[in-house]
Amino acid sequence: KAGKLFMELKFMMGFGGKGANQAVMAAKLGAKTALVAKLGTDTFGDNYIENLKNVGVDISHVGRIEGASGVATITVDDMAENCIVIVGGANNHLDDEAVEQARTLLENSKVVVFQQEIPLSTNLTALRLIKSINKDIITIYNAAPATDSLPDELYSLVHIFCVNESEAEKLLGLDSVNSVEDASNAAGLLRKKGCKIGMVTLGANGVVYQEETGENVHVPCPKVKAIDTTGAGDAFIGSLACLLADQTLQESFKKKVEIACSVASQSVTKLGTQSSYPTSYQM
Repeated sequence: KAGKLFMELKFMMGFGGKGANQAVMAAKLGAKTALVAKLGTDTFGDNYIENLKNVGVDISHVGRIEGASGVATITVDDMAENCIVIVGGANNHLDDEAVEQARTLLENSKVVVFQQEIPLSTNLTALRLIKSINKDIITIYNAAPATDSLPDELYSLVHIFCVNESEAEKLLGLDSVNSVEDASNAAGLLRKKGCKIGMVTLGANGVVYQEETGENVHVPCPKVKAIDTTGAGDAFIGSLACLLADQTLQESFKKKVEIACSVASQSVTKLGTQSSYPTSYQM
């Protein structure tokens, strides 16, 4: 309601942003990780550079532009659920030139993760480039923040297309995605659009995905006492990327999804986003 004032109990600042969260999660689990991004010339940008260095993320392709870095305001309620307001800042200026400058990095990657806090045109340029240079590179597209629609071409360029419940509803025009059955339907609709694996995360209820065989698979999450769910989806994506990139890990795709769910579950037992991410996963 306009003009209403809310009194809160606690305030804290931390590092976030979907792409950075996913990169930090992968790096914390031991993956050789790089981030292609833009930061502003403000204090937030300075601090973020140091944070990425400290956790072992390659920042060779993290550019700086005059102005503000991207920021988000997050409120967390007594049930550990969150609401997020994002200001794109420097993220809005990640362009095709940055993709071309990162060509060698992309050529030598095993997994590349995308999200929607940067321009759609930049994502498409990078996806096209990857497909043209190495079709074996696994691409994960996390369609968050939510959007009403995406070009058909994008789905055909993606191996794993992942959304949560509300993102699936908005993107696919569904009334509700609350149950495993709802998520199975949504995963199938994503597959029909052209991606190899359609995936829907269900928070505490785990993940549902559909592979090229058309079989729907539900992977439940371990039961934990949640304190803060902020960044759990990014923890899942980042850990899954790490597991898929590890060619020495002889586990099925389903098992890797199970491990990623476990990592995400661990992350919600602590306050914060990147600060809550574990540094190991349990097999």
